[in-house]
Formats: sequence, C-alpha cells, structure tokens
Amino acid sequence: MGKNIIYSILFLLFISFLFQESKADYNVIRFGAKADGKSDSTQAFSRAWLSACSSKKGGTVYVPKGNYLIKQIQFNGPCKNQIVFWIDGQIIAPNYLSFGNSGFWILFYKVTRLTIRGGTFDAKGSGFWACKNSGKSCPAGAKSITFMGSSDVSVNGLTSINSQMFHIAIHESQNMILENLKIIAPNSSPNTDGIHMQSSSGITIRDSNIATGDDCISLGPGSQNIWIQHISCGPGHGISIGSLAQYENEEGVQNVTVGDVTFTGTQNGVRIKSWGRPSKAFVKNIHFSDIIINNVDNPIIIDQYYCPTGHGCPNQGSGVKINGVTYKNIRGTSATEVAMNFKCSTSTPCEGLELQDIKLTYLNKATATSSCTNAHGSSTGFVIPKSCF
Repeated sequence: MGKNIIYSILFLLFISFLFQESKADYNVIRFGAKADGKSDSTQAFSRAWLSACSSKKGGTVYVPKGNYLIKQIQFNGPCKNQIVFWIDGQIIAPNYLSFGNSGFWILFYKVTRLTIRGGTFDAKGSGFWACKNSGKSCPAGAKSITFMGSSDVSVNGLTSINSQMFHIAIHESQNMILENLKIIAPNSSPNTDGIHMQSSSGITIRDSNIATGDDCISLGPGSQNIWIQHISCGPGHGISIGSLAQYENEEGVQNVTVGDVTFTGTQNGVRIKSWGRPSKAFVKNIHFSDIIINNVDNPIIIDQYYCPTGHGCPNQGSGVKINGVTYKNIRGTSATEVAMNFKCSTSTPCEGLELQDIKLTYLNKATATSSCTNAHGSSTGFVIPKSCF
C-alpha cells in the first residue's frame, strides 16, 4: 500500500475521531437523557444546549439513536459560536395537554449560526386533532418546531410527523436554508401546515416532500426574498401566499420564486388568498414556474374573498394589492372544470398577471376552463385553457 494512501486513511480516521470527540462534548446522554422514550429528557437537552451555547468554541449537541421524550423546551441564543444539532434519534412529545396554551413545542429563540442535521420529531398530534374535529373546547395547540428572531440557520434531513399544528414555523427570521425534509400528517389533520413563515426574509426551501392536512408551505405577511424549489406536495392545500388582510396594518409579500414543484391530489396548486376586508398589505413580484399538477382541485387560484368556514365572512373588498404574478410552464390535470380561477377584489383589482405555456386539462378527458373576476393581465405561448384576461 502506497504512502499517500496510508496518509489519506490516517487523515480520514483523524477527522472521524475529531468528529466523534465533538459529538461526545455535548452528547445528551452525558447530560442525563434517556433513550427509552419514557423518561423525561427535557432538562438533559437544556443542559447540553446551554453548555454548547456558552462555549466560545461552539460544538455539536449530539442525540444518539433511540427515543427521547421531550416536553416543551426553548433553546435560547445568541450563542458564543456556531452550534450543530446532530440528531440520529427520534424526539417524541408527551400527551398534547402538556403543552397548555403556549403555542410551541420546541422553540429556537434568537439563535444564529445554527445547523440542524437529521432527526425525527413526532408530536403525536392525533389526540389534539380528534379534539379539534369534535368541536369541543381544546388547548391552543402547538407548532412542532419554531424559529423566532433567528438567522443563518440550516436545517437538513429533518423528518417531522404528526404535528399538532404547523410542523415548522418561521417568525422574524432571516437567511435560512431548509432542505431534504420529510413532513407528514394525515390529510384530515387540521391546520398542520408543513412550513409557515411570516415577517421573514432570505428563506430557501428545497428538495423536500410534504404531505399534510393544510398548506404544504404558507407565506404570511412580511415574507420576502423566498426561494422554493423541487418540492413534492400532497396531500394538502398546496403552496399559499396568505392568508392576508386578517388585519388592516399588515406587511406585504414580495420577491417569491416557486419552481420545480409537483402537486398530487391537493386542494390547491399555487394559491394567493386574502380576506375580503381593508388592508395595507400587497403581493408583488411572484414567479411560479415548472410545475406539475396531478388531479388538483384548484391548480391556479387567486382568492380575495377567502373565508374557509363560510361563517362570519367580511364580505368587503380586499385591500390587498396584487401586481406582478407570473405563471410559466404549468401542466397537468385539474380535478375540477375551472383550472384557473382569478377571484380578485372589486376595490383593488389584480394587475400584471402573466400566463406563459400553460396546459391544464380536466381529468385528462374534457376541456378545462378559466374564470376571471377583476383580473387583468396577458398571456404568451400556448395557454390551455384559454386565458380569461
């Protein structure tokens, strides 16, 4: 064996040793965690995080294989250096009543330079969904993983199952990459958005599979500079901008690119939605492209009269200004006759809508249609069904 090969092997072993040592520095087992799925490991995770966060050299908080019962927990920053949260095990939630009305299960607050790798998070949301679907008085419910006031965060290879409500929530955060995610909840589970964001910028979501009971990805007020690419969505309610106009003084949504997405059996494909009431919010510079539609109820939809329950609808003109939305290379099958539906506000019509190379058929055997209300735009290339602008 040549010297170069020997040196290469020794170098790789040395790197592996260093990695194992870095994992050992903040291995949650050393801080008292039990991998039996029954013992409460919350405080052990907190101690491991605090040790890593307060270290000037940073380090890796390591979760070995096994099941770890974690109650409500908050990981606070800023930390003194970069932190890696390496998870080879599964983190499971207690009974949903344990969350009370806090609204979160796992919260990363004001954390910067964080990397989360791997791990399965099981929120065991079925009891909460059953309560909500029964119409009884229930706790507020919890988002599984929340990032608030955080920046420079990378999440790779994470699996989230059976969240009570949103699987991943991003608030007032910047510069995040979420990739290679698996998000799973039953089609009947209420409000289980895969990823929801608001008042956040510089968010990239890519190479992920999302199957849930609400929006696969939802962009609330203040979402800007968002890149969504190579996503498989279904079941669920599609990818939605909004809902907006819940309050009058809201931020707008702008500079959003959604591309290379496949929707299968979803309620919607690409959607913009706002309540019918006054608002200072806006939607502009939005690009939807290279999208496959498989048996979707509303492949392309703008709904400025959003009122999902049909009760207590504002019945006013939406003040949200929608301008500059491009739909390009969108193909597939609609589960309903109206494949493109633009229901825009009487008081604030949609403008600058652009269709390019659209081919949507109705169940592969009939002619689909388009519908426009107060919608203005243009079309180029082939557009099927025919544009109603």
